[in-house]
Amino acid sequence: MTAGQVQTRYRVSGMDCASCAAKIEAVASRLDGVAEASVSVAAATLVVRHDSGADLSALPARLKPMGYGLALANAEPARTSAPAAAPEACCNHDHGAHGGHDHGGHDHADHPHAGHDHSSHPPDRDAPAAGHDHAHGAEPGEGGFWSNGKARLTLASGAAFAAAFLAGLILPQVQTPLFIAAMLVGLVPIARRAFAAAAVGMPFTIETLMTIAAVGAVIIGAAEEAAAVVFLFLVGELLEGFAAGRARDGIKALAALVPKTALVARGGDFVEVPAAQLAVGDTILVRPGDRIAADGEIVAGEGGIDESMVTGESAPVTKGVGAGVFAGTVNGDAALTVRVTATAEDNTIARVVKLVEEAQEARAPTERLIDRFSRIYTPAVVVIGALVATVPPLLLGGDWGEWVYKGLAILLIGCPCALVISTPAAIASGLSAGARRGLLLKGGAVLETAGKVTVVCLDKTGTLTEGRPKVTDVIGLALPELEVLRLAAALEGGSSHPLAKAILDRAAADGLSIPAASDGRALGGRGVTGIVEGREVFLGSVAAGAARVALDPQTEDRLAGLNDEGKTVSLVIVGDVLAGAIAMRDEPRADAAAGLAALKERGLRTMMLTGDNARTAAAIGRALGIEVRAGLLPEDKQRIVSELKRQGDIVAKVGDGINDAPALAAADIGIAMGGGTDVALETADAAVLHGRVRDIAGMIDLSRRTMRNIRQNIGISLGLKAVFLVTTVAGITGLWPAILADTGATVLVTANALRLLRRTGE
Repeated sequence: MTAGQVQTRYRVSGMDCASCAAKIEAVASRLDGVAEASVSVAAATLVVRHDSGADLSALPARLKPMGYGLALANAEPARTSAPAAAPEACCNHDHGAHGGHDHGGHDHADHPHAGHDHSSHPPDRDAPAAGHDHAHGAEPGEGGFWSNGKARLTLASGAAFAAAFLAGLILPQVQTPLFIAAMLVGLVPIARRAFAAAAVGMPFTIETLMTIAAVGAVIIGAAEEAAAVVFLFLVGELLEGFAAGRARDGIKALAALVPKTALVARGGDFVEVPAAQLAVGDTILVRPGDRIAADGEIVAGEGGIDESMVTGESAPVTKGVGAGVFAGTVNGDAALTVRVTATAEDNTIARVVKLVEEAQEARAPTERLIDRFSRIYTPAVVVIGALVATVPPLLLGGDWGEWVYKGLAILLIGCPCALVISTPAAIASGLSAGARRGLLLKGGAVLETAGKVTVVCLDKTGTLTEGRPKVTDVIGLALPELEVLRLAAALEGGSSHPLAKAILDRAAADGLSIPAASDGRALGGRGVTGIVEGREVFLGSVAAGAARVALDPQTEDRLAGLNDEGKTVSLVIVGDVLAGAIAMRDEPRADAAAGLAALKERGLRTMMLTGDNARTAAAIGRALGIEVRAGLLPEDKQRIVSELKRQGDIVAKVGDGINDAPALAAADIGIAMGGGTDVALETADAAVLHGRVRDIAGMIDLSRRTMRNIRQNIGISLGLKAVFLVTTVAGITGLWPAILADTGATVLVTANALRLLRRTGE
């Protein structure tokens, strides 16, 4: 920003897409003294860089006729740079602490796994974006779903259309005027926006096209069609606005992971203060089951921390003094004292929010297909009609009546009703066909992009795998396998820990009667112990077990083999005897291999991007035959996706966690797996609701069929018009055939689009 310039930040309402952003930027840029105007669709904000003496008071009034509202965002200074990178400490996570050899995540203060169930500590959904308020609050005029202006207009247009239809059945002689009146209910605001856009140098917008289509339909006697097209256009705009609002809610949900308050050391005691006020160097207390309020370093205590929302790890990570922790992650059942290493503006969640917003804005927008056609098509039709009506009489001595008649016929032929309907009809059918199969795509641009994908990047935990560990091996050494499992389940009774639940589920599946355990206690980072049927039983990591009993070389080799397969191995020791071992792993989904094979059959490259440790990821990758990148943080996944895009690939990113949100937003198309986090579902462009990997290939197939259908529809619409254009100029056809050509094209493209509904997939 040059000397003498300032920034003014506004919150924007009524903005749904990149086309809206372009119009707003064009209006703002034309004001005197404005150097630059930048619109963020994701954050619903407008930032104007201008001379300090520039008068911006006219801006809201100029945008209002175009359907946009502005409100000053006085509470938040404009950001001019990205947040600083978090200190090294907050990236110091020990991937080796689990996933292949450590049962130390079972760290409990008083009793093995009898403490906090993390699910009973949901994030505060009302928590503000700690230190990172991006004006995601109520937009101007925002309220309930049916309380905003677009919703009221759509409802009024639909009611008028329905009333005209019903009244026309009773009084057919007034049907046409009633449909014209119904059309005007919706068309007047659309036309006003078209004229406002034309006044700032954008004469051929989608609003212009809709206005011409509706008026042209009335001229050719299709008032009912005109009213219907206007109503459907308004419905589409309303749904687009709702989807945009939901995407912004996803960013707010990210920020809400950070708790509102923290317990900070003050004068020998811990005092509750707002988390946004934490400073680097503060010491905070994190109680069992609480979310950590800031990035930091543990200075006292040791316990398991659920970092799945940040790293994608499938099991809690045991951390002690000196280890880094992330804001928003969930502490286990041991109190921790943490020294803050990053302020609220720079913590992990704030950085993820920033990455999501930047990725959404950096994505090249896919323009509406009809907008692209209208820039040439609409003015060309008007010019051709005018030339046909005037040139022959003026230059060739033709009859004025004959050539004006032909010019009028050409205008009727050029009525863009069929062209307007061709793409939305196919898109609506494609989206409906997808919804029947559990494939949710957020709009036509997403449906178009899916068919162009060349690389599919998939998360591991919860996407390629089930997202929860299962017992894969029970090894009996000094005791039978079922006895080993029974004793382990006794120690795990009542626990909500993922590994404990895996053992309990296996014991239940095997129909075992589980005895009660007494004197249970957790051994920090090593395992749990207790008395079962009068015997002391230990369940814990291989390293902790080896310190209690000697392991013979054959057993060590066997356990190492399980580790190499990416399995978490826990030893069961009774007294001073190694009774057996239990191995667990988050297993691939049943259809993962077939789903990846289907993608490869379509010529797509597949790649696993995971925050899990390299050994576990490699084992799953070998089993599924997929390229693996492991040990990744959210920004690493986003960086890899961006690198692939720079290489010319069209990238789809598939994931289910908060840690996937930046990469989902950065990809050409982000796909969330069903059952994933709200943030992933909101950030993504599409969702596989049934959680089947094979549905990703189905989504790509649906996109390719829909795009073929759109091309066919455009061909039908323009082809018929071209034929009748030639025959009209040649004097073979006149007004009525021209009207039939337009109506016939509309019927044909609609029928062709409906064919997509018959192909709902395999």
